[in-house]
Amino acid sequence: MANVKLIDVTEEDAGQRVDNFLMRHLRKAPRTLIYRIIRKGEVRVNKGRVKANTRLNAGDVVRIPPVSVPDKVEIVESDIPYAQLKRIEDSIMYEDNDLMVINKPSGVAVHGGGGINWGLIEVVRVLRPLAKRLELVHRIDRDTSGCILIAKKASILKELHAQIRADKWDKRYLAIVTGQWPKKVQKVDLPLRKDHLPDGGWKVSVADDGKVAISFFKIEQHLKGCDLVSVKLKTGRTHQIRVHALAFGCPLLGDDRYGDHEVNKKYRPMGMKRLALHAQFLGFTHPGTGEWMLMEAPMYADFTQIIEALSLSKS
Repeated sequence: MANVKLIDVTEEDAGQRVDNFLMRHLRKAPRTLIYRIIRKGEVRVNKGRVKANTRLNAGDVVRIPPVSVPDKVEIVESDIPYAQLKRIEDSIMYEDNDLMVINKPSGVAVHGGGGINWGLIEVVRVLRPLAKRLELVHRIDRDTSGCILIAKKASILKELHAQIRADKWDKRYLAIVTGQWPKKVQKVDLPLRKDHLPDGGWKVSVADDGKVAISFFKIEQHLKGCDLVSVKLKTGRTHQIRVHALAFGCPLLGDDRYGDHEVNKKYRPMGMKRLALHAQFLGFTHPGTGEWMLMEAPMYADFTQIIEALSLSKS
């Protein structure tokens, strides 16, 4: 069992969330463990209790309780199948000395933990062993495909997080919703609350005491029994698109948590065996060059095939 750690927050880490700070220092710890020790008050900042989304300031002292995971985990190439390494390498859409943008495949978690041996960030650290600090700038669900941004330097990470907080990002998704999306509903402004369950899991639901969550839906194409919609996010809450779509009776196709299992089963033979949600566009200002970058992640084959199949089968 490790001892209590007291870690000083540097200028490079200023502005980072407590949960992200802990995930970097406890890389092999399951996410559920990290959130549990925060909730129980075992993690302290300047001797005070904090929440997972508390932002750190330079000079803060973070107390990390003893947890039974190694301080550092060296992931060697043999730990991750070569096919997966190649799959992620082939998914890199853009890369320079400061950052990279990846078209994440569906089914790949953004990081390991919670029973998952490795995720996207662990793969990238194997692919780029000379990069001293590779960090996720944001997250998307394991079953969601599309744009994800990784920073290579602490200064770049800090600036990109500042852009997120200032609402200077452009995040747009493509989704297939079951049923017909109501034409008059374009802006969805419904607060969301994340509740932890006794079994260690959690769920997200619309609740008056939840956090502000705003999505803008636009119908792109009517399909047989479904609609293809684009969604622009004003906020980035966990499962925001999925729960907002459910609130209007149109859960996402292939959603095994909030969707209709019988409907999902019906479309599975057509090749859509996962969540029909794709992070298509990601826009941000490059911290190093000041250039506005709008990245577009091409849809994966299963997504394009189900759109074609439902378009052709329309009567």
